[in-house]
Amino acid sequence: MSPGKQASQSEAAAPMAGGARLEAMRRRVRLSRLAVWTVIAAGPVALAVAVASTPTTVEAATPAKPTAVRTAAAAANPAGYAQLFVSAWLRSSADDATTAQARLAQSMAPDVELPNPAAGAQSRPASVTAVRSAQRADGAWSVTVAAQYANGTVRYYTVPVAADASGASFTVTGAPGVVAGPGRAEVPKSPYGVNVPEGELSSAVGEFLAAYLTGAGEVDRYLAPGVQMSAVSPAPYTAVSVEQVSAVEEDAAAEKVPADGTAVRVLVRVEARDAGGRWPLAYELTLKARSGRWEVAALQSGTAQGGGVR
Repeated sequence: MSPGKQASQSEAAAPMAGGARLEAMRRRVRLSRLAVWTVIAAGPVALAVAVASTPTTVEAATPAKPTAVRTAAAAANPAGYAQLFVSAWLRSSADDATTAQARLAQSMAPDVELPNPAAGAQSRPASVTAVRSAQRADGAWSVTVAAQYANGTVRYYTVPVAADASGASFTVTGAPGVVAGPGRAEVPKSPYGVNVPEGELSSAVGEFLAAYLTGAGEVDRYLAPGVQMSAVSPAPYTAVSVEQVSAVEEDAAAEKVPADGTAVRVLVRVEARDAGGRWPLAYELTLKARSGRWEVAALQSGTAQGGGVR
């Protein structure tokens, strides 16, 4: 037989074999249905036996991908715990371990000895503040705490703290260490490089801040449509004067108010006064032009280096 004929016969045989298998499957289905109806007619017991003996095909479920769960320990930060410990530790004395501060320090750090200040020494800080914390390993932290004294001196301590797996419990694992304070970071160049002269914009921000800080007038009259803002209450100052206004956009320095919808960002430095003295303050504002006047669209919560809309 020629190769061509063998190939054509093989191609013809494939669908014939597939059809035969399909017909066999159909025959088995018909026989199964016939058997079920037969046992139904025979009675409930026979039906139960037939169902139990019928093979069942179960498709294995695809394993679900593991879901990453962020535990509390990953977000735990023992800065406040270390701050509280240093405050209690500096106010304790080994000569009297029964005081409330000594007992608190010992409960937070059972293996740490109490200090032993000399009689009359200035050992009690005026304030204690956590300034930096870093996670060294799983559950191990190093917290830097600043202690400021009444004479203006500041001393920095590092405190090793351990956190449990849940991040709900902490323990000071060693005595504090005195370290040098953090260095001064370089300040990026201010984006407010445009000097704004006296005019419509400086008057608008001056009147707004006077209403905002002294209660002189309604804040709403200086706000852009849709903006809601409340004055500081109770009013902390009796007078506010604008010292300098700087802007990011050149439009803020224009002699006339630009077209409606023009927005500018400004940094306003003011001097606020009260019975206790004079206080230099700064505010970042966003203003928009509308109908020939400037209106406040946003008050930022930071200084020239950033901050979010309040």
